[in-house]
Amino acid sequence: MTRRLTVAQALVEFLAHQYTERDGRRQRLIAACWGIFGHGNVAGVGQALLETGDALPYLQGRNEQAMVHAAVGYARHRDRLSAHAVTTSIGPGATNLVTGAALATINRIPVLLLPGDVFATRPADPVLQQLEHPGAGDVSVNDCLRPVSRYFDRIVRPEMLIPAALQAMRVLADPAETGAVTLALPQDVQAESCDWPEEFFADRVWHVRRPAPDPAELDAAAGALRAARRPLLIAGGGVHHSEAEEALRALVDATGIPVASTQAGKGSLRYDHPADVGGIGHTGTAVADALARTADVVIGVGTRYSDFTTASSTLFTAPDVRFVNLNITGHDAHKMAGLPLVADARSGLEALAQELRGYRVPDAYVSVYTAGKTEWEGVVDRAYRPTDGWEDGARPTQAQVLGAVDAVVGDEDVIVGAAGSLPGDLHKLWRARSRRQYHLEYGYSCMGYEIPAAIGVALAEPGRPVWALVGDGTYLMMPTEIVTAVQEGVPLKMVLVQNHGYASIGGLSEAVGGERFGTAYRFRAPDGTFTGEPLPVDLAANAASLGMGVLRVRTTAELRPALAEARAADRPTCVYVETETADTVPGAPPAQAWWDVPVAETATRPAAVTAREEYDRGAATRRRHL
Repeated sequence: MTRRLTVAQALVEFLAHQYTERDGRRQRLIAACWGIFGHGNVAGVGQALLETGDALPYLQGRNEQAMVHAAVGYARHRDRLSAHAVTTSIGPGATNLVTGAALATINRIPVLLLPGDVFATRPADPVLQQLEHPGAGDVSVNDCLRPVSRYFDRIVRPEMLIPAALQAMRVLADPAETGAVTLALPQDVQAESCDWPEEFFADRVWHVRRPAPDPAELDAAAGALRAARRPLLIAGGGVHHSEAEEALRALVDATGIPVASTQAGKGSLRYDHPADVGGIGHTGTAVADALARTADVVIGVGTRYSDFTTASSTLFTAPDVRFVNLNITGHDAHKMAGLPLVADARSGLEALAQELRGYRVPDAYVSVYTAGKTEWEGVVDRAYRPTDGWEDGARPTQAQVLGAVDAVVGDEDVIVGAAGSLPGDLHKLWRARSRRQYHLEYGYSCMGYEIPAAIGVALAEPGRPVWALVGDGTYLMMPTEIVTAVQEGVPLKMVLVQNHGYASIGGLSEAVGGERFGTAYRFRAPDGTFTGEPLPVDLAANAASLGMGVLRVRTTAELRPALAEARAADRPTCVYVETETADTVPGAPPAQAWWDVPVAETATRPAAVTAREEYDRGAATRRRHL
């Protein structure tokens, strides 16, 4: 039997019947479709969504990049087992997807992109918004999505949809391959009808596998760990994606191995677990980075070993250090010249625990990291504590803002961040209390992610308090989805920190001899630099104009009451606070590890000359692990 539908109608109907299953739990693979309509998709996918109705719910976005961020936030919170689709028109609507697609693929998060494309039949050439490539007639702007997609296809004939749609679902549901998947849809083909086999629309369940480790790889990994005296485990995002937190805790409880975490892996252990030593790398804690420098075996679980994690290959300095890499992708498992353990994180940790029965780290090593953890908790306490004068109207530091948030949220709250100076402070200072509480996008560190991603998280688990932690620079990149939160009744909580510019890049600029050039939101001074008075921009008024409730915080004393009010609110609510802009945060030490950002080899300004000398000292400590 067949059913006559347009290509767009067939695709939407197909998506409504796709499911994933892991550990016996089944859920929708594509739970909803975000969309902004134009001439490239309004009569195709738009009409199909209208006709299908609730079978594939539609979500209205305001910016195409933001829609992808929202889809990523949703899929990450659902452990990559359920995702969203995003449809756009041709031209700028399609190219606006590129940044979001890169973010999804880099972070290994599934999202289905359905950009409109130019006419396949070319009745007129060019059409509105078409890119003409003199040397290739089959190129469109959608080809920009090829390098940032894990799978890409252009559906130029109706018959192509069936194999392409099946391949798209396979990649989305595969934990080793997942990322952005693009099906480019020429606008004439979307509206073309065809007779489709009914089997195409039957419920289809994609089993998400948990591959077990190879016995030989497991034996080698266990052998290396049994010989270790100073092992350190690095928990990456793969721990969360695999729901491997309990398996990790069981291994750590049995062996005493301390656990440091990447941005994506933070919360793999509760902050108060005796073996949790906090973030690692350039924005890591003093105790985690000190352990990394003396570790003889490093067990990376679900981590990509980014330069922030390895301190640009300067962190692991023990002469005899070896790496054991548990990862579901062979590409990541072979990094750092490590012993690969290619497996699902939960399966691999459970297998390691069995192989390591009877092994425990020396008591002296436990004493070392326990003392370091205690000392670091004191650092956090001092950073969070209001300073003298707070009762008299002092403005809070950014760390004190985080301390107030920490005091107000519960274990069930989720904090969402991505870029600026907040992620560094959060990685060092935040006390993660549950597996999903800490939601930081740092694979791409994309400004503008926070607000739409927080909406995605809230849609993934309605009723759970979700906070977007946003600096003024990030806010100005993408506040548009506040309107979406208002429209959908999502009670998003936003903490908007005003520090008059790009504080993170300002600090980096100063460190590399750039003298904070172009990083402040200020008027031009007589010498032409942006060092005048702060711009009279009222971001709180802007948020209010988009429909948010706004609570203005002027002093440290006002922080907690405002945050508590926002948490209890049943509508999108912003807590706006102007922070102390001092270069140092009371109680928080500088970076514990280096980060390689090249500095000019020749310069006349003293700041750059000094920075180059410091850079050369850091670069001399780089090491290739072979």
